[in-house]
Amino acid sequence: MLENYSFNYSLTTNSGKHLILFLHGFMGNIYEFDRVIQLLKDDFSYLVIDLPGHGNTQVLGADEYYTIQRTAESIIGLIDKLNITKCYLVGYSMGGRLALYLTIHFPQYFSKVILESASPGLATETERLERIKRDAQIAKKLARSLSKAGFALFLSNWYSQPIFGSIKHHPEFKIMLESRLQNNPLDLVKSLQFMGNGNQPSLWDKLTHNQIPLLLLVGENDAKFIDINYKMVQICPVAQMKIIGKSAHNIHWENTSDFVYHLKEFFQQ
Repeated sequence: MLENYSFNYSLTTNSGKHLILFLHGFMGNIYEFDRVIQLLKDDFSYLVIDLPGHGNTQVLGADEYYTIQRTAESIIGLIDKLNITKCYLVGYSMGGRLALYLTIHFPQYFSKVILESASPGLATETERLERIKRDAQIAKKLARSLSKAGFALFLSNWYSQPIFGSIKHHPEFKIMLESRLQNNPLDLVKSLQFMGNGNQPSLWDKLTHNQIPLLLLVGENDAKFIDINYKMVQICPVAQMKIIGKSAHNIHWENTSDFVYHLKEFFQQ
């Protein structure tokens, strides 16, 4: 246990193998990357974490401990507690924004980083204020979705958004839905309120000075993030971008095999 947090995490150590820290997205949990880890088998060691507001991690302090700044500091605290000096880092969506924040502010801990469907945040104050308003509306819907049926309906509507492409037609979508249903809607509200994109600092300017190699993965059916990540590559010399076929926002779920291929190629080169 760390001050202000009780983290739920799982550490799998394979002797002599480099460790990957995986950070899930909004409404995910420590099982988010299970399919990826199963394909990787014994190639790496693994650390997975329930982020604040998700799974079985508890925030013991005030609401400020849901913010990206406090969350990043706490993850570094956990890494130190586990005697991890350096590792690879993979972050998806919200976890990708957190991964980029960690990379920029704590670069000594990470040798290579993969950002999946992620961004450096919103560049202008106007964009951030608009996003805060939108997130507040989503939070209200979440707060009213306390029954399992109500939460399931919220999730069904959530994954109908264009950025998720045809994920609802994935043969194992129901499995993903059941995993999401393990979260507490009221805890998710806290995450959205304090770690939503509108409340996160813009990292665009800092990205230009980053020296840690980045692999940016985007799905071919996620036009919004293809555009964002293309702009990221233009300003960050150590970043490279791959567009993954047969996927939209959630690449590691829709096209796990290609995701694993690019992960291994990047981390093992």
